[in-house]
Amino acid sequence: MNIKRIAVVVLDGVGAGELPDADDYGDIGSNSLSNTARVLGGLNLPNMGEMGLGNITPMKGVPPREQTRGAYGKCREASKGKDSVTGHWELMGIEVRKPFPTYPNGFPKEVLDEFKRLTGYEVLGNKAASGTEILKELGEEHVRTGKPIVYTSADSVFQIAAHEDVIPVEELYRLCATAREMLKGDHAVGRVIARPFNGDSAETFARTKRRHDYPLLAPTDTMLDTLLKAGHKVYATGKIDDLFGNRGISQTHHSVFNMESIQAMVDFMDEDFTGLVFANLVEFDMTYGHRNDVKGFGQKLEEFDAYIPTIREKMQDTDFAMIVADHGVDPTTQSTDHSREYIPLLVFGNPIKNDVNLGIRQSFADVAATIGETFKVRTPEIGTSFLKDILSD
Repeated sequence: MNIKRIAVVVLDGVGAGELPDADDYGDIGSNSLSNTARVLGGLNLPNMGEMGLGNITPMKGVPPREQTRGAYGKCREASKGKDSVTGHWELMGIEVRKPFPTYPNGFPKEVLDEFKRLTGYEVLGNKAASGTEILKELGEEHVRTGKPIVYTSADSVFQIAAHEDVIPVEELYRLCATAREMLKGDHAVGRVIARPFNGDSAETFARTKRRHDYPLLAPTDTMLDTLLKAGHKVYATGKIDDLFGNRGISQTHHSVFNMESIQAMVDFMDEDFTGLVFANLVEFDMTYGHRNDVKGFGQKLEEFDAYIPTIREKMQDTDFAMIVADHGVDPTTQSTDHSREYIPLLVFGNPIKNDVNLGIRQSFADVAATIGETFKVRTPEIGTSFLKDILSD
C-alpha cells in the first residue's frame, strides 16, 4: 500500500516503566503510566486501551487485551540522558552518545563571567530550581535591580527569567540567543530557554506564554530534514519547532497546550500532502509531571484519549499514526525531574494490522526508520523499521 501521510504524536513525559539503566539516573521504580493509574485508582483510556496500552505496562483501569486495534510495543532509549531534546532527536534518528551537561550546583564562574561580558548583565540565582519557586524567591529583587534570573534544573538547560516590564521580551530573546551561541563544547547544554513573566509581587508573578527555546541543533540531518529534501511536507505543532530549532519543518503551529496542539494537528490533516505531521503534547510534562500533579496528569491522559476518535476521522485510508513519548516524568515519585523510562508505542490507522505485538524496540529511532522506509528516503544510521510488521496486505 502507498502511504501518503504519517502522524507522530509525542505524549511528552508519558513513560512506560524504568529502563534497565534507570538506577544510573536515580529513577528506580519510575513508571509514569502505571504509577499514575495506581495512585488514582484507575484511568479511563478506552481508545488507547483497545490499541494495547495495557499490554505494554500494567495499568489499573486499562487491562491487557488478547485482540488489539492496531500495533503496540515499547521503545528503549539508546541515547544517554533523559532530556526532551535527546528523546525527540532519537525519535527522528539521531543518537546522543554523550549526555548533555547538567549543573545541579549552578553554572561555573567562567560561564557567567562570559555571559556578563557578552551581554552587559549581572545575574541573580545561578542554581537548580523550580521555575515557579524561583520567581517567588527572586522575582522582586529582579524587578528592583533589573538583573535577569539565571537558573537550571536536573535537565540540560540554561534558563533566563525576566519580567516583561523590566527586560522586554525581545531583549530577553537576545540574551538567550547570545547564551546559545556562547554555550558550546563542554558547556553545550541541550536548551537555552527564555522564561518571561509578569505580575506585581512574589504572590502574583506568573510565567507568560512567550517562552522560547533555543536548542542545540542536531549534528546531522534528522528524518525531518531528510523528508523535506525529498520533497515531502513536515507539519509541526506543540514545541517541535523549539526542539529542532525550526529546522526540517514546512509549517509550524507553536503551542504549550495539548488540545490546541491536537487541533492544529487535525487541521493540518485537512490539507492534501505527502509527508509527516509531528505533534508534541507538552502539558503532561511541563504543567503536571514537573509539579507532581498526579490528578492533572491523569486527566490530561483521559482528555487526549477521548480525542482519538476525532483523529481517526481525519485520517485517510492511506494514513497511519504513532503515539509515542520522549522520556518519563513520573508525577508520583519524590522527584520532579524527568525519569529514565521506556516509551509506549501505539500504531493505528486503516492500513495497520490488528493484534500486532511489536515487542521491546531497542531504540526510539525505530520510529524514524519506519518513516524512512515508508517514504522510501534515506533511513537513519540507528533504528530498525517495523513497517513490514504493521502494514495490512
